Amino acid sequence: MAKSRPTKKILDSYTIKGTDKVVKVGDCVVMRAEDAQKPPYIARVEKIEADGRGNHVRVRVRWYYRPEESIGGRRQFHGAKELFLSDHFDEQSADTIEGKCSVHTFKNYTKLDSVGSEDYFCRFEYNAATGGFTPDRVAVHCKCEMPYNPDVLMAQCEACKDWFHPPCVNLTTEQVKKMDHFFCSDCIKEDDVKLRNSGKDSPPLEQKQPEPKRRKLHHKK
Repeated sequence: MAKSRPTKKILDSYTIKGTDKVVKVGDCVVMRAEDAQKPPYIARVEKIEADGRGNHVRVRVRWYYRPEESIGGRRQFHGAKELFLSDHFDEQSADTIEGKCSVHTFKNYTKLDSVGSEDYFCRFEYNAATGGFTPDRVAVHCKCEMPYNPDVLMAQCEACKDWFHPPCVNLTTEQVKKMDHFFCSDCIKEDDVKLRNSGKDSPPLEQKQPEPKRRKLHHKK
């Protein structure tokens, strides 16, 4: 009579070997790369299970891709800690988990007082087969119409509320850091026109409700 295969047991958590860190479903983890010269992999745990004897634990994960791992590659607006949540699922030995990390939403990441080595952010989902992104459009800023990169200093115009890279408005990073107020050239010109038409002293620049510009994302072939 054939022996029945041992049933797998679903676990609520797993303690990373050599540590007291507990991993649960939904947590993001750092996983050892096959090539020691490459950075570790980042994944989200979807399931934790052990064999019938409880000797070997495996995790089902959903991989995060770094921009350079995508079909389009890393682009100028990608942050150093940016990741894409892919549709690539896999099963790995829990022994390959090296630690836990935090993958923040883009909005929450920009609000961090300080960014640690375990902090990352994600603003796109990524289709590993087609190279497509969700959402496939992203808000753009500045005269160069580039998406926001949280690693790059930008100045916000107090009138139109758009953001600008210092070099794009003929300023240095040091000059921007010393500024208490900043108005872009378009808003200053618009205010000057109103002033000439009215013949009155210049009033405070009117704050306009910005209409966000969006660019469709394309991967390079």
